[in-house]
Amino acid sequence: MLGVIRHKSIRPAFSAIRHFSSAAKEITVRDALNSALDEEMSADPKVFLMGEEVGEYQGAYKISKGLLDKYGPERVLDTPITEAGFAGIGVGAAYYGLRPVVEFMTFNFSMQAIDHIINSAAKSNYMSAGQISVPIVFRGPNGAAAGVGAQHSQCYASWYGSCPGLKVLSPYSSEDARGLLKAAIRDPDPVVFLENELLYGESFPVSAEVLDSSFCLPIGKAKIEREGKDVTITAYSKMVGYALKAAETLAKEGISAEVINLRSIRPLDRSTINASVRKTNRLVTVEEGFPQHGVGAEICTSVIEESFGYLDAPVERIAGADVPMPYAANLERMAVPQVEDIVRAAKRACYRSVPLAASA
Repeated sequence: MLGVIRHKSIRPAFSAIRHFSSAAKEITVRDALNSALDEEMSADPKVFLMGEEVGEYQGAYKISKGLLDKYGPERVLDTPITEAGFAGIGVGAAYYGLRPVVEFMTFNFSMQAIDHIINSAAKSNYMSAGQISVPIVFRGPNGAAAGVGAQHSQCYASWYGSCPGLKVLSPYSSEDARGLLKAAIRDPDPVVFLENELLYGESFPVSAEVLDSSFCLPIGKAKIEREGKDVTITAYSKMVGYALKAAETLAKEGISAEVINLRSIRPLDRSTINASVRKTNRLVTVEEGFPQHGVGAEICTSVIEESFGYLDAPVERIAGADVPMPYAANLERMAVPQVEDIVRAAKRACYRSVPLAASA
């Protein structure tokens, strides 16, 4: 593959702020990911993509559309259905100094490769006393889609977020997808990049700055999507959109909600979360994953440890139901958080809900 590798200067993982026109256009999350891959492959010959159907089929979700024609089969590699095999090959290539982007058709299939992700990629830098870098990205759709049952609907944010040596990112918007994927590819450490299948076709406005080839977002920094003063709502991936809709509903009832898009699960932007809670004095965490040992539980612990004296109400956690995902559509909807669940939790935190005894 990959012949002789030319040494190039390392590009910064986070681009400096530049001045651009504020005029915005809309692009889909799919196109944002595709353009990020294209630009990083064009800028660095060490970057290559591998996975099931990424080449001839243009990607199972068309994220890699056009890349095979542009870069050829040595840099866009169709693999057999063997996640353990091609994830291991990717880690080995990263040991050598290449920058593989390994696509899982769904992160549920990453369980076949989890030994390479955890024991090979995540731990090698530490176990080699810094002599081995593993600049690899594992990316693909994560969490619930629609009607795919218990074995294809799991959220792996807390699974991989608990492992030292990994960085774990979860984009929401087109800006997130483009800026964070570029950062992940440029990073010297292994990055787990958790996308959402249901967001691929969603369009978001992006500025000229976001569309510039130098654009890159910092890993470990959350974004305040909506400012507020009464309650803080944290979310990531698809749940950010739900949190923003909940904030609109709450505003009509006189509750000002601050919505934080985590973007980065590991490292977690504890300072932004705690600063918000110290302003609003209330916290609601939202995630699709299971409640026990979840991302929300970690956020709650951080706030209790660092900002307990600022809380005016118990922390509220909204998460998926503690059951394997049902297949039936009506039960599936009950198993994942909905906008109304977030609204009710925020009202409880603000002491605006009707007590059960009073409603009986």
